[in-house]
Amino acid sequence: MSTTVRLCAVQYPMHSVRSFDEFAAQCRYFAGVAAGYGADFAVFPEMLTCQLLSSAPGLAGADATRELARHTERFLRLFTELAVETKVNLIGGSHFTTEADGRVYNVATLFRRDGSTASQKKLHITPGETAAWGVSPGSDLAVLDTDRGKVAIQICYDVEFPEPSRRLTELGAELLFVPYCTDDRQGHLRVRYCAHARAIENQIYVVTAGVTGNLRDVRDMDVHYAQSAVLTPSDFGFARDGIAAECPVNDAAVAVAEVDLAALARARRAGTVKNWQDRRTDLYEVRFKPC
Repeated sequence: MSTTVRLCAVQYPMHSVRSFDEFAAQCRYFAGVAAGYGADFAVFPEMLTCQLLSSAPGLAGADATRELARHTERFLRLFTELAVETKVNLIGGSHFTTEADGRVYNVATLFRRDGSTASQKKLHITPGETAAWGVSPGSDLAVLDTDRGKVAIQICYDVEFPEPSRRLTELGAELLFVPYCTDDRQGHLRVRYCAHARAIENQIYVVTAGVTGNLRDVRDMDVHYAQSAVLTPSDFGFARDGIAAECPVNDAAVAVAEVDLAALARARRAGTVKNWQDRRTDLYEVRFKPC
């Protein structure tokens, strides 16, 4: 079996849509682009479905999350169908999901190309998310099986904490997907620098995918800044600067790269440095409570 995997980061343009069908058409287009490149995985950005709020301008807080809840079933069905149709494993960005207990979670879903799904809730909630959307933190940490190996998802702010990514790597993840949404360069760079640190310290591949464009009538989602990328460890056998591919800043685009999972094993075994092997587990370890 080939150890190469083709990855696509979708830098998704936010603009006003009049209906769910318009939103679906844009998602379908980018899924088709990923398929055209023969991608095994395509990553859409965090808070992707907030674009739908442009068809109901002026809503905020609980009113906005209730509006998004109306679209949950259609959104899940759309991306499930797209993954099967395009034969691409899709990380469908993230969607504010209201559960039976009334709490709102920021949830990223893996839509496998065989039609099955798995999800990861955001664990660390930013002050802005709490104030604007009333989002609650998740408590599960999942490694997800796919037809191209074990993967994991860390939503935006989550990647700025090293412990979850370390634990996910211990559990076998070699591909880490980071859908994110930031409004300025500083926020973007926090995600970017930390995502690259996770790639280096764990000797894994990390894919970041952010939103660009403007939603003038959507509160707390009006401006965006992104430069999506496929990031690698920094050593011989990988991209010279640890960037296998990246999008231009703030343009609608995709970044596509083919990576070799076998290169990770070689780097851990015989790299210039062996960040994974040289951990001082006699001094420290990452432990998580059972979920």
